Amino acid sequence: MTINLQLGQETITAEGIINLLAKYQLLPQILRELIIDQSIAAIECTPEEVAYGSQLFCEYNQITEENTKLAWLQKYGMNHEQLDMLTARKLKIEKFKQATWGGKLEAYFLWQKPQLDKIIYSLLRTQDIEVAQELYFRIQAKEQTFSELARKYSDGPEAQTDGLIGPVELKALHPALAQILSISKPGQLWSPVLLGDWFVIVRLEKNIPAQLDENMRQRLLNEVFEIWLSEQIQVAMEQQNSTDYQSKILNLISSLTTANQI
Repeated sequence: MTINLQLGQETITAEGIINLLAKYQLLPQILRELIIDQSIAAIECTPEEVAYGSQLFCEYNQITEENTKLAWLQKYGMNHEQLDMLTARKLKIEKFKQATWGGKLEAYFLWQKPQLDKIIYSLLRTQDIEVAQELYFRIQAKEQTFSELARKYSDGPEAQTDGLIGPVELKALHPALAQILSISKPGQLWSPVLLGDWFVIVRLEKNIPAQLDENMRQRLLNEVFEIWLSEQIQVAMEQQNSTDYQSKILNLISSLTTANQI
């Protein structure tokens, strides 16, 4: 198969297409879509599923009227049939995720849960160790509240919230801070700890355990899918110079175009 793209007076050959994809750093994206198409090839969707999926897609993109829909299709160079194909593809991807990892999510959740749990904590930071020690003793002796001292003395943005931070997942924190808070009990105050350039005083206020609800299931399903996909793309990138993979890429480009000119 020969694929040439005509852009003005310039004809871009098949080899030139591959070179341009690499030049503009688009090859990983093309490989991503190719891998996805290969993975969902055997998955079927009923006409009812596609129709319902199209309805949800239009609602999500605020395509509420026919003229709005036509404008959207024109903007992306698509027709109604291609929109249905796009919707069906999204449905197939979700079915693939469920079929591949849906039964493994509980175990994955339990493994990840310590990092998914959220906390609310108080923090006060300063670059002066003597100030940090003095403030720690004031809080410990209940001479002043944590919030009062954080508002007045903390040198970070937490001063605007009286030192209170969260809810936030542990994995979003500095690893050393996450370690301290993960072994803390609510109300536990820690003496100044050096984190980077700062001496910080922290106190855990509240634990909010993660729950495997529908939102969390979808989040984890997307996460494991992206991890798997990244691994597949890495393997494909290592094989990109093979004739077989170049042929597959060009076949994909051909399937995504309705003509050989742009």
